[in-house]
Amino acid sequence: MARRERPNMDEREVVTCFLRNDGQLLLVRRSDDAESYPGQWGAITGYLAPERGAPPDEPGTAARREIREETGIDDPALVRRGEPFAVEDAHRGTRWRVHPFLFETGTREIDPNWELQTYEWAHATEIRRRETVPDLWRSYDGVRPTVESVAADDEHGSAWLSVRALEVLRDEAALTEDFETVAGVARALLAARPSMAVVENRINRAMSEASERVPGAVERAAREGITSAVEADRAAAAVAAARIEGARVCTLSRSGTVEQALDLADPEAVLIAESRPGGEGVAVAESLAARHSVTLTSDAALAGQLNAFGADAVVVGADTIFPDRVLNKVGTYGLALAAAAREIPLYVVASADKVAPDDGIDTEPAAATLYDGDADLTVANPLFEATPTALCTAICTERGALETDDVAEVAARHRSLREW
Repeated sequence: MARRERPNMDEREVVTCFLRNDGQLLLVRRSDDAESYPGQWGAITGYLAPERGAPPDEPGTAARREIREETGIDDPALVRRGEPFAVEDAHRGTRWRVHPFLFETGTREIDPNWELQTYEWAHATEIRRRETVPDLWRSYDGVRPTVESVAADDEHGSAWLSVRALEVLRDEAALTEDFETVAGVARALLAARPSMAVVENRINRAMSEASERVPGAVERAAREGITSAVEADRAAAAVAAARIEGARVCTLSRSGTVEQALDLADPEAVLIAESRPGGEGVAVAESLAARHSVTLTSDAALAGQLNAFGADAVVVGADTIFPDRVLNKVGTYGLALAAAAREIPLYVVASADKVAPDDGIDTEPAAATLYDGDADLTVANPLFEATPTALCTAICTERGALETDDVAEVAARHRSLREW
């Protein structure tokens, strides 16, 4: 049966913009002077047409305008744009058409305008515990991370993805009263990124720490896991930064922990490879260029460019750490060999949660096709490869530099987390 339209309702199109930092969202309490829903909690919102009768802005343009006006943040990174949906408020006589957005920001410092009475960085599940503007959770539900988005992401590093995985676990635990449903989500997340030990270890830890075996306990453990993960990655970055401060540094691929280390170290210059397949090094170079002197080069030219660039150090991330090798984006092994030949130190930077529980970690398939012709040939287009730890000057973690025995000890602890 077709939905009957309510007569004489005021039609307004709005954007609802969630800002995320370190796994938490910016929640704002609307001013008592706000035109709609004063005193209630929400996200950054605004009309597509700020002035009645004016032509509406494109939703993405309106979203950035509202973020800038209400928080002073100019350059948040768009993560996801959700499908618009309708919300009818019979009491107000208004039918809202809501366009949800999720943005990532590197700062928690905001300059609130008069529309915001107060604000707080909080876990997304707090939305379900507060008096909010209508359907705020529905807006978030349209842009939040999912098992599918964690599995499909070929742009971000494993530390970043592990925090997204914990967000999925946290959110799903808040939506059910059945522990087995949450356990199923946890298993799906483990299967989503089988080569990323940090995803396995952090999900297993959250499930292990939920000793009450109820969804609420999992939500609390996931929240704590997000905070611990962010702190561990930041501490590991600081350990590496102390070793490359002011240097001319070479890197490849995308690692959030490496980027943190570079920001802390303030290197003289950065050389970065394009990082095929996927080419995420290009986007990283663009991002770094706002803060550092950056040279972007091809993967094939990287080894030769070490001398031309005058590299003092190489710093790379890691998807998985074993006692005898480090699994990382393809190209790392060749870069390590070139650095060793020139006696340039190579530092791996990663949290200890990237230590694999055992050798049973699978590698992921390539993210792009190398050859689609008809010749009878075998194609080798790996996404990850192993680099012997003998070629690594130090593995920098929040625990300091890990030696082989240290890695084995951490691996044993990580194996015990599987018992949930």
